[in-house]
Amino acid sequence: MAESVLVLNANFEPINVCNLQRAIGLILTNRATLVLNGRGEIHTVNRVFPRPSIIRLQHMVHRPRPKVKLTRREIFRRDNYTCQYCGRHTNDLTVDHVIPRHLGGQHTWTNVVTACAACNHRKGGRTLAEAGMKLLRQPTEPPNTALYIFGRHLNEYAEWAPFLSGW
Repeated sequence: MAESVLVLNANFEPINVCNLQRAIGLILTNRATLVLNGRGEIHTVNRVFPRPSIIRLQHMVHRPRPKVKLTRREIFRRDNYTCQYCGRHTNDLTVDHVIPRHLGGQHTWTNVVTACAACNHRKGGRTLAEAGMKLLRQPTEPPNTALYIFGRHLNEYAEWAPFLSGW
């Protein structure tokens, strides 16, 4: 019951990911309909239910488009777990402020990058020019498209791809 289910709005816009138990509850209360069943069935004592992969809400839910939150995990994901100074691809990374905070740098998408411990130590609390270092890629805010927001689930649930593209 820990499997993820993609929740679509009434206009087929992806709005959330919920667990299997919540999805079945929405279907049984007629708040959602099954769009794709690619996982088989759930057998109870006297009934058989399809195991949903994608559900669609019956009524339109008006909510603002979700934004990507500035967290360590999302910074690593944006930079593809790669040091932005030397290009080393590893899971042992730190977050570095391009313009150090004590020099007026902000904690924003355009000022934070991933760095390996050696590069972060070498740069220290200096600017790029003072440290004689360059960025491989300028940091930007990741897109708030459905493909990026829910894309981390695509490795497990490839059947979601047609519903995520274009939003």
